[in-house]
Amino acid sequence: MALILAVRAAGKRYPAPGGTTVTALRHCSLDISGGSFTVILGRSGCGKTTLLRIIAGLETAGEGEVLFPGAGEDRAGTSAGRLRAGASVPRMGFMFQDPRLLPWMTVEQNLALAFSPSGSRAEKQGVRKEIRRILALVGLADRAAAYPGELSGGMAQRAALARCLCRKPLLLLLDEPLSSLDAFTRLRLRGELERIWQSLALTVLLVTHDIEEAVFFGGRILLMDRGSMVREFSVSLPRPRDYHSPAFREQCRIIEGAIGVCGEKAGDACLKEEAL
Repeated sequence: MALILAVRAAGKRYPAPGGTTVTALRHCSLDISGGSFTVILGRSGCGKTTLLRIIAGLETAGEGEVLFPGAGEDRAGTSAGRLRAGASVPRMGFMFQDPRLLPWMTVEQNLALAFSPSGSRAEKQGVRKEIRRILALVGLADRAAAYPGELSGGMAQRAALARCLCRKPLLLLLDEPLSSLDAFTRLRLRGELERIWQSLALTVLLVTHDIEEAVFFGGRILLMDRGSMVREFSVSLPRPRDYHSPAFREQCRIIEGAIGVCGEKAGDACLKEEAL
């Protein structure tokens, strides 16, 4: 598949008390190909959300560059986290840990914000038809007129995903979107998200601290610690993946073992690949 994202030696530091700095990212690099489901796995505070926000353009990097080879003929990208003049960026969807729906608007109205209709009746009808199609895709066909306060946590996250899909994203960025849900809802939504990824041929980059979630979703798992990419795993288990299968449990055990090693060797800027 074609390369759609390339991060090269990205670094980020934040100012700290006493005139010091805290390093959130150091020399992070990764490639994302179209149609893939890539997972960045790491403990809280390792820098994974910072990297995702830099890719989305919500923050700037202090070092390195973010390139979008498929977005324009000039390999449009960023230098030190800032877009070059005239650079093209692919359509992206960003799903946060919380839904971030506007509470005074219905679900349908929240999704309509992703569109820019001209105001003609025909175009408005087309937008409404597309919104209803996407709501059906995420299992919310009967909740278009509901307000966010009338939704369960799982429904609200489905609505947030639907809002992302309205943009027809080339790249979907997921910042631990299921972490705040109860275990039953989380398991169900994992299956639904995988189904949507496959049916729409999306390209997804997910960050998580959950090993089971990483193995369930990931074709590639990038292990991150203390601001650095320290190991890469290729996961070839057939889909849909069975949490209880011996092969799945073994995958999890291998990564659990690697996490202890990474805690000692993080910062070496070495990325090792292991086929699982």
